[in-house]
Amino acid sequence: MNKDSKIVVTGAAGFIGSCLTGFLNEKGYNRLILVDDFTEPEKMQNLEGKQYDEKIEREDFFEWLEANKPAIDFIFHIGARTDTTEFDYSIHQHLNVEYSQKIWNYCTENKVPVVYASSAATYGSGEEGYNDDHAIVYALKPLNPYGVSKNEFDKWALEQTTHPPFWAGLKFFNVYGPNEYHKGRMASVIWHSFKQINQSGKVKLFKSHKEGFKDGQQLRDFVYVKDVLKICYWLMEQYEKASSAVASGLYNLGTGKARSFEDLAKATFSGLDKEPMIEFIDMPEDIRDKYQYFTEANMQKLKDAGYTDQFYSLENGVDDYVRNYLVKGNYY
Repeated sequence: MNKDSKIVVTGAAGFIGSCLTGFLNEKGYNRLILVDDFTEPEKMQNLEGKQYDEKIEREDFFEWLEANKPAIDFIFHIGARTDTTEFDYSIHQHLNVEYSQKIWNYCTENKVPVVYASSAATYGSGEEGYNDDHAIVYALKPLNPYGVSKNEFDKWALEQTTHPPFWAGLKFFNVYGPNEYHKGRMASVIWHSFKQINQSGKVKLFKSHKEGFKDGQQLRDFVYVKDVLKICYWLMEQYEKASSAVASGLYNLGTGKARSFEDLAKATFSGLDKEPMIEFIDMPEDIRDKYQYFTEANMQKLKDAGYTDQFYSLENGVDDYVRNYLVKGNYY
């Protein structure tokens, strides 16, 4: 890899993909090939000021590859249908399974390393724990079609006898940070909290509908997008090192520390230098039986592979997001 290397980023106009595009620019990589559905105008602000060579519509990408035969050096396949409230599985099947299979096959045939976005939604309610152990993948029971589709591709990848020279499926836990302005209902609780505080001075959180969890004490592993970017980049760097201990496979990407939604809301108030005011409301019925009450990434596998950087704490990550992005309306 060098600064002229051609790197593909799918989902490039979305939240994580656009942040990754900006991060690669910061590292001196500008020969980027961006892939996404670029017909949504509210997403395009995520790419303002970014440097890249090509912008390819998602459904035209494979035809473009065949026609142009570019020498691709690395692919970050971040694009996916991520709406956990989308219950039409055919949409997830097309974008999260079949499209990912085509990316994999291209990388295999052309010897291109790939890092792709899996999800902690694959773990369901956590009956099997939150270990990125390949042995448990077939026992996992995701709670929604999105999680099912992500797990189906993980299973498919593990079954392949031919594969890219290096691949990593990153099981993203609850990622938050700048460039999620377009996500609406699927944006992080921090983004929603920020809007609510500005509008009414208080934050509404879901009541608990599960025994053993108090209102606001539903626990998730919240990870700041800046840590996600560092790990994606680190994996690309490791691929170049003959001494690297990073094996191809599935890797959790969280902090390893579950925190409550109440903690998250309080950190948002703190970032605005305001006292917390929290109101608890009923959870919508359409997601009640598909809701994860606890997630916590076991991060030992990535640590054993050699990743040693400290993660943002919840308080530090939320404070940076609120003060430097949300308050100022800034993009990464």
